[in-house]
Amino acid sequence: MKPKLLKVETGPTYSFSVRRDQVPHINNKWHYHSELELIHFQKGSGTQFIGDNINNFKMGDVVLLGSNLPHYWRFDTGYFKSPETNVADIRVVHFSENFWGDSFLNLPENAKLKSLFEKSRLGLLISGSTKVAIAQILDELLYSEGTKRLILLLEAINLIAETEHYKQISSRGFNYHFEEEENDRINSVYNFTINNFRRKIALEEVAEIADLSKNSFCRYFKSRTGKTFSRFVIELRIGNACKLLIENKMNIKEICLASGFYNFTSFHKNFKEITNTSPLIFQKEYLRKHQSKQLLS
Repeated sequence: MKPKLLKVETGPTYSFSVRRDQVPHINNKWHYHSELELIHFQKGSGTQFIGDNINNFKMGDVVLLGSNLPHYWRFDTGYFKSPETNVADIRVVHFSENFWGDSFLNLPENAKLKSLFEKSRLGLLISGSTKVAIAQILDELLYSEGTKRLILLLEAINLIAETEHYKQISSRGFNYHFEEEENDRINSVYNFTINNFRRKIALEEVAEIADLSKNSFCRYFKSRTGKTFSRFVIELRIGNACKLLIENKMNIKEICLASGFYNFTSFHKNFKEITNTSPLIFQKEYLRKHQSKQLLS
């Protein structure tokens, strides 16, 4: 898979980039950059592609991505069709591993930071109280100047390094090899599949999008992603089903059909294989946790 290389601008007076995005189409493509990325979705939801992982992102999520890790934040359709009611609001920090100097990470006191950056090469989803604290720091970082910026970023990264409130996103076996001539192909495949996964997709269709024969496309997709195209489609469908279960506006059979499954047995089997639970238990557990949070707040 070929992501697009993006250059992150920092400006002459800053050593790292901090910004607030309020439009869902910023870098809405499969891309990578040498800088690490720390992102907080204050508002927004959709499908995230990080390395070889496909999952949903939602309001409140905080993610740390390592250097050159391919990723793609694909906002839900409603953010494009009804931007006045579906508002995106994101804080993003991009920084180089050595922006504070070549010797900084080699200081004995920074062993945990150095280890964290290695772990982040597969992406880290931050959780619990650490997530809340990071979100607050990024809000403050947006409006800070001078040395305060450096202190706040170091505080945020140190919080993650000191906690166990995170989980790895990509699989340990993920290993990406860049091929510059593949810049646009995978974005076309992704966009086509995201827009059509609710119906049956013929292999000929997607192979034509990629400008390859069927056999060549199958080999290409598997060699770049470590999974078959059919598995990729199933993961998108299950991700959509998870969102619909959380919204709790349809019954499970309706969700099965709305997610592109035409056989309930197949839906149930694939859902359990990917999430390690059944659709009904997934929904009940989410609603239980959500109600508990409301009672505590």
